Amino acid sequence: MKQIIILILLCFTSIIYAQNEEKSQKTTLDSIQKLDEVRIKSNVIFGNKYVAKNRTGSAYYISPEELKKLGYTDINRVLRTVPGVTIVEEDGFGLRPNISLRGTSPERSSKISLMEDGVLIAPAPYSASAAYYFPSVGRMQAVEILKGSSQVQYGPFTTGGAINLVSTQIPDTFSGRIKASYGSFNSGQLYASVGDSKEHIGYNIEYLNFNSDGFKNLLNDANTGFDKNDVVAKLRLNNSKDAAIQQNVEFKFQYADEVSNETYLGLTEADFDANPFDRYASSQEDKMTNEHLQFMVTHNLEFSKNLSIRTNAYYNKFERNWYKLNDVVANGEKVGIATVVENPEDYATHFGYTNGSLNSDVDALLVKANNRAYISKGVQTKFDYHFYGENTFHDIEVGFRYHYDEEDRFQWKDGYSINNGTMQLTTAAPQGSDANRVSNAKAFAGYAMYKFKHKNLTLTPGLRYENIVLGRDNFGTSDPSRTGANLSSRENKVDIVIPGIGFNYRFNNDISLFGGVHKGFSPPGNAEGQKSEESINYELGTRFTYKRIQGEFVGFYNDYSNLLGSDLAATGGTGSLDLFNAGEVSVRGIELLLNYDVLENSSTYALPITLGYTFTDSEFLNSFGSDDSIWGTITEGDEIPYIAKHQFNTSIGLEHTKYNVNLNARYNGAFRTVSGSGDIPANQKVESAIVLDLSGRYKITPKLSATANIINLLNNEYAVSHLPAGLRPGHPFGTYAGLEFQF
Repeated sequence: MKQIIILILLCFTSIIYAQNEEKSQKTTLDSIQKLDEVRIKSNVIFGNKYVAKNRTGSAYYISPEELKKLGYTDINRVLRTVPGVTIVEEDGFGLRPNISLRGTSPERSSKISLMEDGVLIAPAPYSASAAYYFPSVGRMQAVEILKGSSQVQYGPFTTGGAINLVSTQIPDTFSGRIKASYGSFNSGQLYASVGDSKEHIGYNIEYLNFNSDGFKNLLNDANTGFDKNDVVAKLRLNNSKDAAIQQNVEFKFQYADEVSNETYLGLTEADFDANPFDRYASSQEDKMTNEHLQFMVTHNLEFSKNLSIRTNAYYNKFERNWYKLNDVVANGEKVGIATVVENPEDYATHFGYTNGSLNSDVDALLVKANNRAYISKGVQTKFDYHFYGENTFHDIEVGFRYHYDEEDRFQWKDGYSINNGTMQLTTAAPQGSDANRVSNAKAFAGYAMYKFKHKNLTLTPGLRYENIVLGRDNFGTSDPSRTGANLSSRENKVDIVIPGIGFNYRFNNDISLFGGVHKGFSPPGNAEGQKSEESINYELGTRFTYKRIQGEFVGFYNDYSNLLGSDLAATGGTGSLDLFNAGEVSVRGIELLLNYDVLENSSTYALPITLGYTFTDSEFLNSFGSDDSIWGTITEGDEIPYIAKHQFNTSIGLEHTKYNVNLNARYNGAFRTVSGSGDIPANQKVESAIVLDLSGRYKITPKLSATANIINLLNNEYAVSHLPAGLRPGHPFGTYAGLEFQF
């Protein structure tokens, strides 16, 4: 009901203001300008499509216009348009994405450098990199994806690449936006922002609410959805434009909270085939609650057009408690939910308690409070100096970062019984009785990168240095007050140099060749002596224009000398987050992107067509065994799980000054859920799926637009994962409509 009221109010407000004259048009971040100068900015990697297309490595920039045109609130659907990106869905709304770049493990996006405005945004990127917090893409202005060579600027994860989400910038003139939508499953979204800039001050304030009742079926029609809020405020102070040294300072505050009735418990194959959107009765108490807080200060100092410095100080705090079913006890035997769902015949009584068909004894269902608090803070600075020689351009960029993060685990398991499908609390466990420890990391990172351009050749050699001290203090499950009576500690240190070099050669305006080689790195765990993940990564590609077709074709090869696996509950493990060595692995593949406008010569319409294809092939080069179900027992020649060999994405749009319609189709090839080779066993396979989405926008007035989205247009029922515990479905057919007003 509140979404309907919001829509009515929005219509009324827009009618009042619809006749106002539009402000002068601003130059967007997507404007393509050929600039030899490389202006350093810590909040962006590229800043526009031109820079991304001329990078000495593979890069992709999703512009404000594209985000607005697609209208997605799910980061999974946004990133599906990018070759080389693999997505493993989980909840259907993109709340906790699993993102892989070029064959890195997708487990909670823990092997890529995730940033917001150039600052690491995972809750504890060094000591616990699994990203249970992910920024809301609904409030982002652009998304930047960097893959391949010349990654020394962004760490600590340098194998697959980096993703930077660019938040709404402070506008040049007074402006704002209000957007409201409503649709299937009682889903609603409300977004509002307003900002302005004067001679010495600028600001922007925005609010986002995203909520849904969910599309899964639970006992008594219980809510299986979520409610998420975001508030961001920015304030910028700057000196006069005619000052000899230009400088400004920007303050950013961000707060987010979420309540989602989400579970780790999926379905057996038989139950998924019968109704993929059901949920078992034993998941009725499962709930995630979290809060995220960020303070960030950015200081820009421009001594001249050639020399500038930008410094960020940041503090992120994230608190969460995912209260969810973990174990089932029957006949005196405690069994994890993943094992129960995978083997329902072998654990018939356990499974009867799980689906609620059998009444249980006390403490038959153990619900774990995954209660954790994270802190991530630090200071980073970048120096940029560029100059021209005769037929040459030189740019030197040097950066430093001091960073500290920690993960505080204070967890327990409550006991429940289940009778007639309803759970009842039977034992409230002492807090801290399941896990009571603090992991932390202190890291100093520095890098230097030199860009040399001579006529049509660009070279970018670089060097990164990481010094990391990882530690853990385990207070034990019998010391909730943390007196230290049973304290055990451990520490691991890493000191590593990460080189890389990239090149780009433009033969003419229609074709260029780029590529490079760089060292891949991921930090190890805090177990003493554990080695870091290392690889040597190669890429070679071309960007071309043939007649009216623009494209990019890239081949890559990642040669791991030591791949690291992680014991995540999200992948069926125990949830300890301990890392283990997985040995030598090779990952190779190709990426293809083609763009073609059928109506390029039309002054009224545009009909852009985009085709993307990714091929990824992986192979373990040694044999080993692990307790993590995503890896299992590895035999030389096995493939990495959860990486589809073939992925296609195509989109076609019809664009006019008054409206646009876009159809996006995604084919995700079948993939295995446990490492192996040859034909994939049915119980270890997620079948291929084709999903079509449709989006549209119509300008009612120059300031008021109507928007619409149809998700899963063909209403395909498909599985997205076997993890953490059983099969789970993708988003079913859903329709969403709204209004957007800009001033």
